[in-house]
Amino acid sequence: MTPRAPATPALPKPVGYAGAVQTWEAIRSRRNVRSFEDRPIADDHLDEILESGRRSPSSQNWQPWDFILVRQREQLLQLAHVWRGAGHVAHAAAAIALIAPVPADERQKDRVQYDLGQATMSIMLAAASLGIGSGHAGVADQDMARGLLGFPDDKFCAYLISLGYPADRPLTLIRRPDRRPFDDVVHRDRW
Repeated sequence: MTPRAPATPALPKPVGYAGAVQTWEAIRSRRNVRSFEDRPIADDHLDEILESGRRSPSSQNWQPWDFILVRQREQLLQLAHVWRGAGHVAHAAAAIALIAPVPADERQKDRVQYDLGQATMSIMLAAASLGIGSGHAGVADQDMARGLLGFPDDKFCAYLISLGYPADRPLTLIRRPDRRPFDDVVHRDRW
């Protein structure tokens, strides 16, 4: 009998919940949200969002990340002080702290940042597909973050992603995004 590999924890299959959108719609609807309704996010939705981060691509399949999910209000209020632009974390339903190894050199620093960027976008798109808003923040005060989150000394907290249902308006298709024109950005074969 051939031994089986350990199973990945089972996640619920997406169901027809209100506000669910397809990937292309999530890309075109996602925006930074920093004002949230006062209502919790279902555990299965948080697991789906975290799983999307875990499945993100990384350089040489390094997977340099760990994620800390925070839902306790007092902890979110304190985390809002790790950087001057993190105030939105205080009123989120939840936040995900992206934890990574302290880079050994510049090359590894670049790899970590690129890989964390991919995980961040995967998390934010998964949230948008569920009608959940997200916003990101840097972390300047590593000592405060370490004290609140308990990660080891050989790691650092790179980003916080706040999550919650948008207070101002739901995520909907952005018809006129504030972006450079397509033809100014896209070059074919050469510049």
